[in-house]
Amino acid sequence: QVQLVESGGGLVQAGGSLRLSCAASGRTFSIGAMGWFRQAPGKEREFVAAITWTAGDTYYADSVKGRFTISRDTATSTVYLQMNSLKPEDTATYYCAVGSYSALARDYRYWGQGTQVTVSS
Repeated sequence: QVQLVESGGGLVQAGGSLRLSCAASGRTFSIGAMGWFRQAPGKEREFVAAITWTAGDTYYADSVKGRFTISRDTATSTVYLQMNSLKPEDTATYYCAVGSYSALARDYRYWGQGTQVTVSS
């Protein structure tokens, strides 16, 4: 199993920045890819970004492309999500996950507990 712990969420004004972190532990040698998803109240969980663990290939949702950057540190088994130019519609609980390099939540096996991001207008 892989355990995931997110951190870095908070309250920020529109146009501001936040950096989320997700630390993995356990069977980290089995990680093929990690992703970030988010879920706003009353909405379905949606894909944000993904990264392959070995090569570092990245993939973004159109809604965050050019504003968010996903990266990873394989030495510490940590994945990051740098979020710039934040908008009120980015408000959600953000989750990191371990699984296949995919935009589909069903392709991810392990999930963190989530961290809240609130963007005020």
